[in-house]
Amino acid sequence: MVVTKEAGWVGLDWDDWCDLGEIRARLDSGADLHADLWHEGPPLHLAAEYGSPEVVAELARRAGDVDTAYEGRSALWRAVFAHRRDNALALVAAGADPWRPMTGGWSPGRLSLAGPNPGLFFPFPRDKPSLSAAENAAVLEAERLIEALGDFEYEGLGLVCVAGVTAAEAAWRLGATVAEGAGIDGVLDEPYPDEGGGLVGATDVPGGCAVSQRRGHEVTSADVINRLSVGTVCHALFADPKSGDQGFSSRGGVIEEWDTFPGGGWVPPDSSSDEVLTAFLYQGEAVAYCCAYAGLRLTDARPVLGPPDIWLHLPPRD
Repeated sequence: MVVTKEAGWVGLDWDDWCDLGEIRARLDSGADLHADLWHEGPPLHLAAEYGSPEVVAELARRAGDVDTAYEGRSALWRAVFAHRRDNALALVAAGADPWRPMTGGWSPGRLSLAGPNPGLFFPFPRDKPSLSAAENAAVLEAERLIEALGDFEYEGLGLVCVAGVTAAEAAWRLGATVAEGAGIDGVLDEPYPDEGGGLVGATDVPGGCAVSQRRGHEVTSADVINRLSVGTVCHALFADPKSGDQGFSSRGGVIEEWDTFPGGGWVPPDSSSDEVLTAFLYQGEAVAYCCAYAGLRLTDARPVLGPPDIWLHLPPRD
């Protein structure tokens, strides 16, 4: 029989990371402190994001090196990224280093300045870099954009945010025809408007335009987003009712990323500094993330929910 490193952690629920008795019992029974659990990282990293400070302190006490990195990030970095102030403080008390640069050059301490707990590691050391003017502006814009969009149901939404392109230019690039009259009457009131019919809305916004489809994924097809991104960049979102939010990006007419998780908070180890900051600022905000990626500065949710500036019929495509 093959015994894996994960064996001592089998059957653990996410809520169990807050159960000190459960975690102690598993550790006392030989559960591996260094196991890579479900490709999420070792136990201390998972507890930093999902657990209680008591569990974090227990794991840190037994782990030895509390700054052990997984995919380029320490448990403290994970706690800060997940806005877990309590767990971050528990890790610092256990000796974690807030100032070690990690993914995208961000240390846990500097990353905290962009989040809801900017005073977490004060007094801030004079020899450590703080946020740049551009990064401070990005933080303020994220707060403004998320508030401007507000909360709304977007399941089934198809959305493409295009930088530096007008709605009229988007229509031309797509070979779409303007829809008028009876073809669009009441479309926003229908529970599943124009599903599969190729009817989309295009709206001018500061920074470019938004092309949206209230229910459907045609607007996020590779052909559509590649046509829209010629000479620029765009980001698309399809809120799949079955599998969740799916993201797609295209630059210069070529797909860059496919089937990502916008607003999901996951950061690849090779992410740039800007990519880390954007993922950090727009966790749980898929629509705002899509807008921010393309540099669109919406002032309300109308370009997403309608009515748009113009209705368009997409031509049939293979």
